[in-house]
Amino acid sequence: MGLLESCKTLALYLTALLPSSLLEYGSSSHQVTFGSPFTGDVHRPGGHYPKFPAPNGPDDPNEEFVCKYPSLGKQWSSCSTADDRTCWLKNSDGSEQFDINTDYENQWPEGITREYYLVVNNQTFNADGIANPDGKVFNDSYPGPWIKACWGDLIRVTVFNNLTFNGTTVHWHGFRQLNSTEMDGVNGVTQCPIAPQHSYTYEFRATQYGTSWYHSHYSLQYADGLHGPITVFGPSSASYDEGRNPLIITDWNHRSAFKDWQRELVPKPSFPTMNSVLINGHGNFAGAFPRDKFNMTVTKNKKYLLRIINTSVDTTYIFSIDNHEFTVMSSDFVPVVPYNVSHIAVGIGQRYHVVLNAVPLDNGALSATGDYWIRAIPADGCKGFETGNEPDERQGILRYDDESRGVPTSFRDGFSTACRDENYTHLVPVLPWKIPPASISSLTPKFDIGKVSRPARPERADNFSWWAMGDHPLWLDFGRPTLLDLHNTTWNNDSVVITQNGNDDTWVYLVITGPGNNGASTNQTRSFFPVAHPMHLHGHDFALLAQGNDSSKLPDVKLKFDNPPRRDVVLLPSNGYVVVAFKADNPGSWLFHCHIPWHASSGLALQILERQADLQKMMTDARLAETRRVCREWDAWYADPSNHWNASAPFQDDSGI
Repeated sequence: MGLLESCKTLALYLTALLPSSLLEYGSSSHQVTFGSPFTGDVHRPGGHYPKFPAPNGPDDPNEEFVCKYPSLGKQWSSCSTADDRTCWLKNSDGSEQFDINTDYENQWPEGITREYYLVVNNQTFNADGIANPDGKVFNDSYPGPWIKACWGDLIRVTVFNNLTFNGTTVHWHGFRQLNSTEMDGVNGVTQCPIAPQHSYTYEFRATQYGTSWYHSHYSLQYADGLHGPITVFGPSSASYDEGRNPLIITDWNHRSAFKDWQRELVPKPSFPTMNSVLINGHGNFAGAFPRDKFNMTVTKNKKYLLRIINTSVDTTYIFSIDNHEFTVMSSDFVPVVPYNVSHIAVGIGQRYHVVLNAVPLDNGALSATGDYWIRAIPADGCKGFETGNEPDERQGILRYDDESRGVPTSFRDGFSTACRDENYTHLVPVLPWKIPPASISSLTPKFDIGKVSRPARPERADNFSWWAMGDHPLWLDFGRPTLLDLHNTTWNNDSVVITQNGNDDTWVYLVITGPGNNGASTNQTRSFFPVAHPMHLHGHDFALLAQGNDSSKLPDVKLKFDNPPRRDVVLLPSNGYVVVAFKADNPGSWLFHCHIPWHASSGLALQILERQADLQKMMTDARLAETRRVCREWDAWYADPSNHWNASAPFQDDSGI
């Protein structure tokens, strides 16, 4: 019997590997257990080389996490200090260093291998006072364990599927996956789903640094709890004293998203709704038994790195802490020139590194208790909660005394809570890009986002309307991923094929509009609605050449080509437009999709097949052996109707992502 062929064998295996403290998840899975299921320092040669604690500070509840660079040798050393976080590693003679100005798209220090294990389970858990019987979790914990690495490390994660009726995959959100497209974790695109009682090992290089999250990309699973934080320690554009554990902010439901999502498809959308808001698994639902709010204790006059992640289904947040300012220093995985704000807009899938200055500002409303509200404010126009059950925006408490149990008396500033991205002009990348200029009229392809009202799937006779980029909603075949079909030359409209003679210097431009003319049909099959969409690109950071609220003004828009904002998730405003560009330097099949699961499951996505001929050369039989194994296991599992939740109904009733 193979190592991971049964849950019993897997449990014995993990018990032998894991520290006992990390096995004690128990039944309190709504509480965050930030701990790696297993960290394997695979590369341990002797001799002298750079070894230093990752700059996180005493908030880390685990053993000190050490960055190691054996390949660099003794002439290199750490140069990151509390007063200067811009430097990471330097050569003893000062001739070379890795720092905030290093072109991380092409250069990174070679670290060691970090090895982790994740087990996917069904689990009932109570995060906000109401039990959710349909939870799905990694390692019996919500959120999933905090995966950590250092800049340049090789990350290796084995995922075992212990679900009963679902396959699964894991996507490493925002990671470039340079020359490792098969590790992107999208069923139907880069792999088949991992069948129940089987496993798959993901392996990729951390060429970027910062904080992101990993999540299931199998239908709606991440909405049911299958996500967790991942941090790659590296340089920062602003200084701080200590780092803090990631802040995962999400909206939450008391039932499975699989039970609700088809409400998105009816001709006059009634829309699925969410119940509450959680910060790191802590929440309070109106009328439920009160639960402890998320608490964070700081020391006055110190500066703290906060890692903010929005893992929501349908909510953009305005994040703030009363009487305090932040210094923003990265958006997604892109370091930016630091700027100061009292609040920050965080869209679905977006991440920010900010520095909290632990000095309360006296704006005439200092808290009498010395405690301050941490606010996660659902943005107007980008939220969907049950009528009459709007969540309290006061989702956590910042304390200066660890023993305090006082209720804050602080108030927030009167800033706007409208749905939006961070101010375009604020996001100035430290490492500049210059994009080849082009006129807006010449840019292709162009996509307008709307709903297709005709029956879109031959196996479904329902009178549903499906979200789509253009005329065709995405629909993936779980058992036929794109990477195993690269001989195909007749792709359907779910793919954008980039010119085959492209190279690393070729730029790709995409124009996306949301012409929300209140549902007025432009033809018999399409309708448009004033809805905002957080759009996420796999495999690349993109340059944001333009972003606006009125798509009718697009022909006259002035594009920014000299160091525009960069990221991997952008909010397409309601009725608005975005123009993005990326360099075709990473052959692969990359998804570009709305990160609202209701919309993605409906089909609001497309594949970008980048340099198919080069990709075919890369994907050798040896390299695809594991991909084919996973597909054989999936095909065998799927072929048995007894494995299906309802053998008389279509097994796949959404796009697959």
